Amino acid sequence: MGTMRELTPRAAAWADTMGGHPDSQLVRAHADSTAGVALSAPVGRRQREETEDRLLGPEAARARGAGDRVVAEEPDPERTCFERDRDRIVHSTAFRRLAGKTQVVVFPTDHQRTRLTHALEVAQVATSLARGVGVNVTLAEAIALAHDCGHGPGGHASEDAFDQFLPGGYDHGPWGADVVLTSLNLCRQTLDGVRNHSWSSPAPSSVEGEIVSWADRIAYCAHDLEDAVAAGIVQLSDLPSEITEVCGRTRREQLGTFVRAVVATTVSTGTIGMAAEPAAALSALRAFNYERIYTRPDSLAQSRAVIDVLRALVQYYVETPTALPADLEVRDGDEAARTRAAVTYVAGMTDRFAFEAATALLGWNPDRLPKGIGRGA
Repeated sequence: MGTMRELTPRAAAWADTMGGHPDSQLVRAHADSTAGVALSAPVGRRQREETEDRLLGPEAARARGAGDRVVAEEPDPERTCFERDRDRIVHSTAFRRLAGKTQVVVFPTDHQRTRLTHALEVAQVATSLARGVGVNVTLAEAIALAHDCGHGPGGHASEDAFDQFLPGGYDHGPWGADVVLTSLNLCRQTLDGVRNHSWSSPAPSSVEGEIVSWADRIAYCAHDLEDAVAAGIVQLSDLPSEITEVCGRTRREQLGTFVRAVVATTVSTGTIGMAAEPAAALSALRAFNYERIYTRPDSLAQSRAVIDVLRALVQYYVETPTALPADLEVRDGDEAARTRAAVTYVAGMTDRFAFEAATALLGWNPDRLPKGIGRGA
């Protein structure tokens, strides 16, 4: 009671709602609530699977039963298999860590994208595309949310950093599907979409996976430009007419143009793709970003700093395996397993954790660490 007397009026009002607003029959969230629905039974998995069968095109992935998983599971009574995948991804540690990982700029400021906000924007584009062409929206959303969970700290530079430690190199798509997300026991279609979302990969096995490949490129081309403009790296007036005359200058115009183009082309041809004119504009926008943002001198210097830090950290954990978390311990003498465990641990770090670890464990000079980019830099 003493604590309650010390609360501010606002805090006391919030505490008063601890038990909701009960009446003789039930508890409501709001005292004046009149919200209700008229149902004879909850809408469960079976009803939603039946709705999919009625509404989705013949090429769309169907969610039936528990899904095709490495470890068999009983069907969930409320959720389809792809809804379970999406929920597991959203609640996973790997997904939360994306909030602390570079999209383009290390140590992003309040309004610059992170890997997490990028994943959310890709999911928005992917669901728009999936709805427009009549395929499984939930599967597309699940793939999109998880597609970058294999990224290490510092963006794509981490792949260059880890390449030398692994036979065949490091690719964030397969790493995400085959290492980071394995504990979630996701459906085969979800993991396949994550594994093969990059345009340099084999085509995904599902229409929904192909949609995420397009959504990823559409989203990052538009929002990376917006971030670069906000940071003072480029100006919208720098965009060439071959881009602006087709898709405009702003993120909103560009997303609208490219989403409609994929939907229209897919409906008219029966193939997931984009007509030549908007595709050329998207390619030109990506090339503009590549030259003016991703490979500008400051960005390349940032990437080199990331690579140096991450390679040093991996080497430290290879040589000091006792410093690894208990669930990554490996037997003495198994150098390949020790190296893989070290890469697994460092790849899972956020930017800040990795750079602080380099300072604390390796005595890394903070002046050698990657720097963020503020407005006007």
